[in-house]
Amino acid sequence: MPLAKVNDIEMYFEVHGEGEPLVLLHGFSWSNQMWNPFIPDFKKRYKLIIPDMRGHGRSTNPSKKFTHRQSALDIYALLDHLKIERFKAVGWSSGGMTLIHMATQEPKRVEAMILVSASPHFPKECRELMAQENIDDLTEDQWNYYRSIHLHGDEQIRLWWNQFYEMKDSYDDMNFTPPYLSTITAKTLIIHGDRDGFFPVSIPVNMYNYIPDSYLWIAPNTGHSIVKKYVSEIKRVALEFLSGSWDE
Repeated sequence: MPLAKVNDIEMYFEVHGEGEPLVLLHGFSWSNQMWNPFIPDFKKRYKLIIPDMRGHGRSTNPSKKFTHRQSALDIYALLDHLKIERFKAVGWSSGGMTLIHMATQEPKRVEAMILVSASPHFPKECRELMAQENIDDLTEDQWNYYRSIHLHGDEQIRLWWNQFYEMKDSYDDMNFTPPYLSTITAKTLIIHGDRDGFFPVSIPVNMYNYIPDSYLWIAPNTGHSIVKKYVSEIKRVALEFLSGSWDE
């Protein structure tokens, strides 16, 4: 099982295909398995690096803490372990928020990135939804699903669930102002659902306005889980964008 000791954790990751490195980052409470529908098409053109983020899937989290800032440092440590300097990336939700940190921590290393259902901060709507989360409301089917993708037992599930709940009170982890976003040099595609309950559509529009070399695609009649509803469309648009054909 491919595990890398990065920072204070053991990080599980998978590598598929050959070519330019393309990092795929999953959302909070998910695992790298969310990218399975994308692998067959993406690996034809890229060397895919698909990790389980800290405390998710098969990766450990002995500190019992999660921030997107630390997640970015973890991914960079993994890339250093793999001797990968420059890369392209796709991130959904917390994966995209991790990428925002990465693109501002070491701008020269991120060649291009796709932010799906991501945000530079937690708005009021998101904090209200986080405050409503209660692990005791999970059905048995939901428990069984989480147990199938998070392999360190129920304690692991309860830990990240509590971390998600506690994000409602976090104001320093995701707090990117427009001047900070303007420092991003990576060519950026922003993909968002027009009915995202966590991050209203004004947020991706603002990111588009402040990230210098950016593109914006708002998908109609879909919410935060756009990556599940629009798989084929996202694959097509992502491959076009990452290929550089939009520059022509």
